[in-house]
Amino acid sequence: MADDLENFAAFARSLAEAARRETLPGSRAGLAGVENKASDGFDPVTQSDRNSEAAMRRLIESRFPDHGITGEEFPDRPASGRWSWSLDPIDGTRAFICGLPSWTTLIALLEDGEPMLGLVDVPRLDELYLGHAGGAWILSGGGEKRNLATSACLRIEDARLSTTDPYLFEGVEAEGFGRLRRSTRLTRYGLDAYGYALVAAGSLDIVAESGLKPHDFNALVPLVRGAGGAVSNWSGGTDLGAGQIVAAANEALLEAACRVLSG
Repeated sequence: MADDLENFAAFARSLAEAARRETLPGSRAGLAGVENKASDGFDPVTQSDRNSEAAMRRLIESRFPDHGITGEEFPDRPASGRWSWSLDPIDGTRAFICGLPSWTTLIALLEDGEPMLGLVDVPRLDELYLGHAGGAWILSGGGEKRNLATSACLRIEDARLSTTDPYLFEGVEAEGFGRLRRSTRLTRYGLDAYGYALVAAGSLDIVAESGLKPHDFNALVPLVRGAGGAVSNWSGGTDLGAGQIVAAANEALLEAACRVLSG
């Protein structure tokens, strides 16, 4: 299994490279060519989203024709075996169209529906984060590879918290996140999936979000866990299907965060 994951990890890196070739040229285009997928509100999609997912799909279909594929921009392709790939070509499209560097490409390998390997690529920063049961690593410009480990923070009052948007939550969720924000040392916003990579790297201690879809979180779970962190829903359970996600540096901090979120 370890050898399989290493081989899949190398292939995932080739997927990220293919996605970069499509996303980086458009990352400074602003609002040019942006479409709104939402009938109410703003849910942007760019041609770079579609082109990069299509490029990754072609590689998977050629190398692993029996693997399933789920992504944000195209219909699912069912698997004929136990393996499938989850793709989010540009996580943080708002950051992408604003010229910010925090957008990412998310790639996950699932075995019978369970995320086993997660890759978070940050093209504008030339950082690639990858994790599975055997550990987690960052590969930065020039090919340098460094092991990742979450922080040693154990007390919620010492924790560095992040979420993508302070207006992400409503009602009971907003009350829960407000309690968590007031309980921690500091809070930063606007990082999208990059925040989870920073938990894996030990630069942040907790990320709490809601409304996520599987392609948003599949890659994040094995990365954070591979670096020694913990992931659950807001109640501390393993079912992430409702889209409520908490990632923390360790189990003790995760349990403390969930207690605060649940009131």
